[in-house]
Amino acid sequence: MSLINKEISDFTVEAFHNDDFKTVTKQDVLGKWSIFFFYPADFTFVCPTELEDLANKYEEFQKIGCEIYSVSTDTHFVHKAWHDESERIKKIQYPMLADPTHALAKDFKVLIKENGLAERGTFIVDPEGRIQSYQVNAGGVGRNADELLRLVQACQFVAEHGDQVCPAKWQPGAETLKPSLDLVGQL
Repeated sequence: MSLINKEISDFTVEAFHNDDFKTVTKQDVLGKWSIFFFYPADFTFVCPTELEDLANKYEEFQKIGCEIYSVSTDTHFVHKAWHDESERIKKIQYPMLADPTHALAKDFKVLIKENGLAERGTFIVDPEGRIQSYQVNAGGVGRNADELLRLVQACQFVAEHGDQVCPAKWQPGAETLKPSLDLVGQL
């Protein structure tokens, strides 16, 4: 079953953000583009490389009106401890959501029930709270913030220009396609 255009459920979770604890709800997500970046656990191996990669690109995501929410089933206390101990994680300026009840992991269909962890899932959510793109990787396969930024930009372009679509490897400013009978089988 596809999750494309699925509206995310109401939620309330605790987060570690800007050296403080705060509550994040669905209402905080609505009205802007968002990325829910699930990862298995704090204090692990691949996860800090991915979160650092996102931290290094965070300003670019902010410039296009997109918030990043990293999510693991750890608590907000564990997020703070990891932040305090890891040079990579100290770079993070986006909210780190805590999902110890697995509410988010279940809603996004990335919960690994037998060990209580989340799959390595990435979800682009539009301002109306609907999933427009998602990818789930095997635990040992890290993700790329450059490609994720491009995907958000493509989703934003298509949302704004409903009569055009983005071909493979599309970059902002590049030529798009306008679906029509003339294009069928011609490209």
